[in-house]
Amino acid sequence: MRHMQNLAVAMGALCILYFLAIWIVAVHGTNFYFIWLVIGLFLIGWAVCMKKGVFIPQIPIWIKRGFLVMFCLGCLLFVFVEGLILSGFSAKGKEGLDYIIVLGAQMKANGPSRVLKMRLDTAYDYLVDNPDTVVIVSGGQGNDEHVSEAQGMYDYLVEKGVEPERILKEDKSRNTSQNINYSGELLDRENCSVGIVTNNFHIFRATHIAEKSGYRQVYGIAAPSELMMQGNNMLREFMGVMKDFLVGNI
Repeated sequence: MRHMQNLAVAMGALCILYFLAIWIVAVHGTNFYFIWLVIGLFLIGWAVCMKKGVFIPQIPIWIKRGFLVMFCLGCLLFVFVEGLILSGFSAKGKEGLDYIIVLGAQMKANGPSRVLKMRLDTAYDYLVDNPDTVVIVSGGQGNDEHVSEAQGMYDYLVEKGVEPERILKEDKSRNTSQNINYSGELLDRENCSVGIVTNNFHIFRATHIAEKSGYRQVYGIAAPSELMMQGNNMLREFMGVMKDFLVGNI
């Protein structure tokens, strides 16, 4: 029991430290990282309850065993899904694709966020190497964005030297599923070869949504991601994969 208490405290402290590191140092676009604070406080609180004999001893043994079984199954599911997510990290697409679609991310007042720049720079490198490929920039305008993500991406690529006629804009989507479905209205899903450009942790979900949406020749093109945010991204992406699976997007 003491070992479990110490482990819970140590894991809780690590979660809180990770939360503080993201809060103070990292560049983040959402408040999802607060989940690490919640997890950390829960683990430490659980350890205190075990040590003080509060509440936990009163729980019937069958509930404890049922919780343990569910916890173990949940851990196995988490590891399995994370393995699927990791499978997309090295995706490079293939040469000579008809289209690439760059999935949107947050636009800042001074231009694309760092996450979005990583996607755009990866797309730019591909476009330079494949001069016949057309790019679709996909993303609507959020409440905290001064322009649509599509317009911001268009401006960024044009400034880097991509010809405007090679860029199509899809500026109505608000999530990954809409990015892919609305972009699909600008091309022939069954006959065109398409690359999905997004950050490495997002490739698995994005390409499988595309396949479910009727894309017949779809490939992932993985952009890098922030190292410090990778743990947060992987947990968030696990939840995204589970959500899209449950609603039938993948």
